[in-house]
Amino acid sequence: MCQAACRRLRPLAAHVKSLTADNGQEFAAHRRIARVLDADFYFADPYAAWQRGTNENTNGLIRQYLPKTRDLTTVTGAEIRKIENRLNLRPRKCLGYLTPHEVFHNTRLKLTVALRG
Repeated sequence: MCQAACRRLRPLAAHVKSLTADNGQEFAAHRRIARVLDADFYFADPYAAWQRGTNENTNGLIRQYLPKTRDLTTVTGAEIRKIENRLNLRPRKCLGYLTPHEVFHNTRLKLTVALRG
């Protein structure tokens, strides 16, 4: 987990100010992640999902593609990238109906929408 987090977040390190995690074993190496990213690392209190609201919401969005019954060891890198793209290009009410991609890159996407009857 530590290596994967560092590998994925290192290119974005200039934008990462803090990380908040639950108390799972997967973050045992949190000090290394914080050091690599030069960011603060916080832990939510047990049973306090509201302290990680965005994370809990995103988990729900991911579950639309990967239900809890899915064996995550069978998920391919291509599937993960497809889900990432769909979520990053999905307009969000909390972002004024912009996409996370638009907000992060400070751009407006011109999306083509196909309507099916």
